Amino acid sequence: MKNTNKCPKCQSSDIVRFDGYTGAYGTGNNVMTGKTVFSTVNVNRYICCQCGYTEEWIDKEDIEKITSSKKAKR
Repeated sequence: MKNTNKCPKCQSSDIVRFDGYTGAYGTGNNVMTGKTVFSTVNVNRYICCQCGYTEEWIDKEDIEKITSSKKAKR
């Protein structure tokens, strides 16, 4: 949905994006990569307004922060 602006489930192009954020005490749509709110990576949501299908994406520039986190398990 992020790249095609089309829902893979119903093929609708009525897609909205909600930007991830980090609020007080780490609230919001994010991934904690460390112990403080300064170490979060925001997770953006793409939602189909036709069927409700959702996808979550992390910005490409934040991938290294995720993979180098001590909390990441492989």
